[in-house]
Amino acid sequence: MKKFLLLLLTVATFAIASAQTRTVTGKVVSADDDEPLAGVSVLPVGGGMGTSTNEEGDFTIKVNANVKKLRFTYVGMHTLEVEITDAPLMVKMVSTDNTLDEVMVVAYGTAKKSAYTGAASVVDASVIEDRLVSNVTNALSGVVAGVQTLSSNGQPGTSSTVRIRGVGSINASMNPLYVLDGIPYDGDISSINPSDIDQMTVLKDAAAAALYGARGANGVILITTKSGKQGKTNVTLDMKWGANSRQVTNYDVISSPAEYMELTYAAQRNAAIYNLGYTPSAAHAYGNSQLFKAIGYRVFTTPDGEDLIMPNGKINPNATLGYSNGVNYFTPDDWADVSFRNGLRQEYNVGISGASEKFNYYLSANYLEDEGVIDNSSFNRISTRLNVDYNVTKWLKVGANISYAYSKSQYPDEQTSTASSGNAFMIANTIAPVYPIYVRNADGTIAFNKEYGHNIYDYGDGKSTAYSRQFFPMANPAGQLVYDRERYLTDLFNGKWYAQLNPVKGLTITGTVGTTIDNTRYNMVSNPLYGQFAEMGGQSLQQSERISALNLQGLINYNKTFNELHTIDILLGYESYEQHDEYVYAIGSGLYNPTNWTVNNTLANNQRKGYGSYGEYATRGFFGRVNYDYNETYFGSVSYRRDASSRFHPDNRWGNFWSISAAWNIANESFLKDQTSWLNQLKLRASFGQQGNDGIGNNYAYLDQYQITGEDNWSDGKLVYKGNK
Repeated sequence: MKKFLLLLLTVATFAIASAQTRTVTGKVVSADDDEPLAGVSVLPVGGGMGTSTNEEGDFTIKVNANVKKLRFTYVGMHTLEVEITDAPLMVKMVSTDNTLDEVMVVAYGTAKKSAYTGAASVVDASVIEDRLVSNVTNALSGVVAGVQTLSSNGQPGTSSTVRIRGVGSINASMNPLYVLDGIPYDGDISSINPSDIDQMTVLKDAAAAALYGARGANGVILITTKSGKQGKTNVTLDMKWGANSRQVTNYDVISSPAEYMELTYAAQRNAAIYNLGYTPSAAHAYGNSQLFKAIGYRVFTTPDGEDLIMPNGKINPNATLGYSNGVNYFTPDDWADVSFRNGLRQEYNVGISGASEKFNYYLSANYLEDEGVIDNSSFNRISTRLNVDYNVTKWLKVGANISYAYSKSQYPDEQTSTASSGNAFMIANTIAPVYPIYVRNADGTIAFNKEYGHNIYDYGDGKSTAYSRQFFPMANPAGQLVYDRERYLTDLFNGKWYAQLNPVKGLTITGTVGTTIDNTRYNMVSNPLYGQFAEMGGQSLQQSERISALNLQGLINYNKTFNELHTIDILLGYESYEQHDEYVYAIGSGLYNPTNWTVNNTLANNQRKGYGSYGEYATRGFFGRVNYDYNETYFGSVSYRRDASSRFHPDNRWGNFWSISAAWNIANESFLKDQTSWLNQLKLRASFGQQGNDGIGNNYAYLDQYQITGEDNWSDGKLVYKGNK
């Protein structure tokens, strides 16, 4: 009897347990294209164990009988709650892309676009990926309202000049502040791989950027790198090939050697008639006689006894292009054709990313080779990045963002100076179409330097050949690009480590340490064989600069919603920043090896020179912000920062920076509720604030500064900068 009762009790218990749970099945797809979504988190609303969808988007979950809803969450999709039914569920999730509820990165936090009261624009990864850029600043061109970008240099890898809402200062810096993953970034922007960027936010007004105090007056560009997405491990391989070519054509200039000689003759003939009083026949003879003096080169051959230019001002039909003096042969070259090239651009990216409920990771590696449109102009970069986040417990999260980049920039000198004889663009655009680039043998073949394996170039100085020109003698950029070398080598490490506490719901405490170490070496060799440095035996230069920075942040954030209508977001923070800059420089002339760029390769008695400097810079700041939201319709924000910069006198280092802003989302008013078919958002926004600019170009501008010189005894010093307290 006891055995029977025990068995009956067990069966009853099993029946009761079975009645308390039920199994729910279904499928999750994207609302855009009905494609299955793998890795979607499925959780019972009200508690219980969750699950995730498989590769086909299917899920099966056991829930308690009292559970009425399931919550579906997925990165890049709106969170969705769905009523449980007896039939299998078909769940369609809506992307957050380009919607008003999209979360964007702002100063020391995030905000929904619809609730933000400042002026900010977001450039997401899809825009950046569509552009073949080696420097992230070039991705901003033409895509952000109020932002102007100017590229005055076609050198691969160089940054664009960025101006946010115009020029912000006359004497101080006009450049925006860059913030990488929440940490102010003073490293080389070209070291950041654009493929690693998830989002760039441009803060444009005081309400958006006042929290950055003394560094935010020219706007702020927040760069956020990628992280993993929930689901299975994602491996990506991205390969890009392209070409760089000169697309801005030259003006309509004289390109015909014959036409140029005719016009030169006309100028000499007219000068003889109107200035010297010559008769037309005498002026004709004078015009022909002055051609060689005016040009400096003979590039046409005429039959004996015949002039190059006929009395009608046209070139002699018997003249042939090219002339030999028995030693060299002279013929014009196309300077643009020789100076410019089509450069190859190739880029390779590999990424591994993924996420679970506890662990999020993103690992990438990049190789870039970008050739410029002139010889020995290129940019090479090898970079890697690791971003990890780990939920240690429900109340503790830790993470790190670490990157390293090595770059080499072959950067020919003087290509941006419009008055420089080394500017290949300027010379090619302005030189007369009668001058040769190369030295040629008497038989017309180009002379070759077998020792160094290069063609010999005509510098128009009377030394390369017997001829010389008045237009930039001793100059030949095409030869300079081959024989001279100039390059920058950069090692850049950037790291961020943080710990985040969530002791109670809505309260977040974050401590962050960030560091940047930028080692840049520069070397240049100007050859001793040809050109303007030949007389001094060539010149070499070495330069090294190490910039290290340390950033410490402490943030407290509290977010709370009351009565489902009032939302308040409070931020308190402290930040310190320190930068150290070490610089050494050496130069010498009289090269032993024409291709060796080290200063030890120069003669000591040619007065080798060396210099060195060291600088420090620091800021400290306390700040706070309060955001208020009423029913997602009325918004207000107040921010304040008290900031100090070491660039100012101790009596004037601290400044107060603040902002106040408000917004009204009129589209959420009841009288516009029925207009959602055509109206997404109608927001009225106003802001006012105060920002600062400590980019004054001198770390000790408050001190009188002297130049001390001397060989055997120190000089008393020469005042070179008058300090301003």
